[in-house]
Amino acid sequence: MSMKITFPGALTTVQDLGRFGSMRFGFPASGAMDTDSARIANLLADNDEREAVLEMTMLGIKASFDSDCVIVLTGADMTPEINGEPIPMYAALEVRAGDILALSAAKSGLRCYMAVSGGFDIPSVMGSFSTNLKCAVGGFNGRALKAGDVLDFRTQQDTLFGISARRLEEDEIPRHDEFIRVVLGPQDDYFTDEGVSTFLSQVYTLSNASDRMGVRLEGESIQAKAKSDIISDGIALGSVQIPASGKPIIMMADRQTTGGYAKIATVISADIPSLAQKKPGDSIRFKAVDIKQAQKIYIAHERWFRNFAVSLMRS
Repeated sequence: MSMKITFPGALTTVQDLGRFGSMRFGFPASGAMDTDSARIANLLADNDEREAVLEMTMLGIKASFDSDCVIVLTGADMTPEINGEPIPMYAALEVRAGDILALSAAKSGLRCYMAVSGGFDIPSVMGSFSTNLKCAVGGFNGRALKAGDVLDFRTQQDTLFGISARRLEEDEIPRHDEFIRVVLGPQDDYFTDEGVSTFLSQVYTLSNASDRMGVRLEGESIQAKAKSDIISDGIALGSVQIPASGKPIIMMADRQTTGGYAKIATVISADIPSLAQKKPGDSIRFKAVDIKQAQKIYIAHERWFRNFAVSLMRS
């Protein structure tokens, strides 16, 4: 009960929803960059949404299967095929022993996620299946996948009850792409009114230096009142740091635990998945919301997942 990687793609790692409670020890949370896609993949595969998934970046894997199983692919469209025939995204699919799965370069989005029904047989490290690449901890031997790696399945699941109904149309996916919404602070007072206005009015472009640690942006510099250095404090997912260059850096899944640059804003959790699917060269704009608005957006976002999970149970 396994799959063998014959081509690992550009960067493929095992991830889940993150390693919580470990940042106080200096370990980044890690986890899927696009948690929405990871959660949806697992729900369609009839897994707990916290199960391990494969996260493929920019270029997908090729793999062979030695047993029957059910897989789900979500996120970036990497034109997946089984035995040379196109297969749909966002649908639970039966795979047979001997089948070959092949994905290509992302034609939309950046990161594709794969779940297998019953889950990958990956050991939990500090309460998580996620790969921490810098610390070489978790996931598959603490590293990105390589050709020849064999990933075992925890159980063999060759089909699912009501499998034909376990699918999702892409226009139903909770996405917000018009703006990246932020709550200003906690150190927006370190910046001039003009600097805050620049941040909220200008178009920024993702740099080629963006990675799982942070999304680095190119565009007009944000003006600080003096220096933007602070005494190091905690870094939250979505913190928007402004270094001396004045160019924003949005802290993502593999972010450091503390940092010494002032944070002008924090991206709301509901918009992190959309940000995670942006490619170098893509443009974004920011829009400020207050705490109450952010909470309402979060509640609506989680309600969608609850309703989606219930709908699958009824299918």
